[in-house]
Amino acid sequence: MKNVLVLVRHGQSEWNEKNLFTGWRDPDLTQLGIAEARRAGQLLKNREFKFDIAFTSVLKRATRTLDLMLEELGQTGLKTVRDQALNERDYGDLAGLNKADAAEKWGKEQIHQWRRSYDVRPPGGESLKDTGDRVVPYYTSEIRPLLKTGRNVIVAAHGNSLRALIKHLQDLSREEILEQEVATGVPIIYHLTEDGAVGEREDLVEAT
Repeated sequence: MKNVLVLVRHGQSEWNEKNLFTGWRDPDLTQLGIAEARRAGQLLKNREFKFDIAFTSVLKRATRTLDLMLEELGQTGLKTVRDQALNERDYGDLAGLNKADAAEKWGKEQIHQWRRSYDVRPPGGESLKDTGDRVVPYYTSEIRPLLKTGRNVIVAAHGNSLRALIKHLQDLSREEILEQEVATGVPIIYHLTEDGAVGEREDLVEAT
């Protein structure tokens, strides 16, 4: 498989399991998250993917997911770039709070607006738009030039940093991106044209 960009959201984290706002906090993967990461690597191996370079955030749940996938792929020595530009959306004052407790404190409507609006920030945190304002320039300067030379690139990151990038890649409206969910441990494959433009998208899931 040549000239592809693969995006993978990290496997389930300890705070995903506890229903906590995570943001830039740094919990590890659960046993389920480890299994999800390994399964993502196996699915890519089954399709005979080989990568030229990997990118990830600096947060443990993403870096460990990438490491586990590369183990399954037999590419543990792959050049890897870690950058906080790919970190999850910063949830500010919500980080570390149980989502139900936060709803009691601020109200369900307010929490829903902070979580699901495009450009409304939680206290001390980032909106999805803010997240895109750091993710997209990083992609444009560091990742896209590699894709334009025919490289295969894998990115392990987070639900919101990947949603912000997907909005850019697929030219989605602010309303359309709010409907997009990114599942843990499911590789999203973008097949690129010869000039590096984004072509077909494929979500790689296990056959049932």
